[in-house]
Amino acid sequence: MNPRILLSWLKKFLDMGKQNSEYHIPVLLNSSVEALITNINGTYVDCTFGGGSHSRKILSKLGKKGRLIAFDKDKDSLRNSIDNDDRFQLIHSDFRYLKKYLLYYNIDKIDGVLADLGVSSHQLDENERGFSFQSDRSLDMRMNRNQELSAEMLLKNYSEMELSRVWKTYSELTNASKIAHQWIKERKSVRIKTCKDFAEWVSPFVYGPRNKFLAKLFQGIRIEVNQELSGLEELLQQCSELLQPGGRMVILSYHSLEDRLVKKIIKGESNEPLSFLNSNESKMFRLVNRKLIEADDEEMENNSRSRSVKMRIAEKI
Repeated sequence: MNPRILLSWLKKFLDMGKQNSEYHIPVLLNSSVEALITNINGTYVDCTFGGGSHSRKILSKLGKKGRLIAFDKDKDSLRNSIDNDDRFQLIHSDFRYLKKYLLYYNIDKIDGVLADLGVSSHQLDENERGFSFQSDRSLDMRMNRNQELSAEMLLKNYSEMELSRVWKTYSELTNASKIAHQWIKERKSVRIKTCKDFAEWVSPFVYGPRNKFLAKLFQGIRIEVNQELSGLEELLQQCSELLQPGGRMVILSYHSLEDRLVKKIIKGESNEPLSFLNSNESKMFRLVNRKLIEADDEEMENNSRSRSVKMRIAEKI
């Protein structure tokens, strides 16, 4: 190969790797992909494309007849798309529409699904996205910036009962009702323009470590804005229908609400919120990892966001 062409290719490859690592640092990259692939010529889905690290790893393990469909509702992720690989297709959509898009591509069965849930490094680090209580920009928190509801609109329009539900259910705060009551009382008179402003306003209600409390408060708003748990429930339902026998579901979650939901379907429990399960089809998966998989000390040291990850692997019966 011409040395100049080789040098140009190498530079492009290195720049791509740098861009993707800056967009999002993947968690449990090797172990999640190794757990996922059981058939190198199978069809797989990456539900949360992000910077594309998991997708690239999956493609490196697949054979020539393998296929990978990736989803991401954040338009920013499209710039990380994988070019010049006919085995790959990136879809700009919420993974809750998994089945609809697979049918469009004439796919009725798949061999594996990988979902790295939660917020990407890019979304947290981009100040203007308004995901962090430390941001000096307006409250946004939309993963899909085309949708109407933002965190700012939620705080402006939700009733006291609705806000109390969000902070009690999704933030798991014991003083959720008090915060909601006081916010409704003051929101027309108080000037809240940024995430920092709202974090300052809520300071009198903080108990325990401040950052942990605020992270939980903002988490609740983010989950509601993006309808994360209902989207996850729909994904789990569709996985139960689309996976081939022996196909695998690998889910990386970052808080107890997500993990509880995933654990319910793996165990075949039919109580809410997994309303699609019934007594006739309650056991659809076999647990692959008896012990919950978490990041090791080295990964946690290199990537602090991996500290809360919990990975569960299930195989369709």
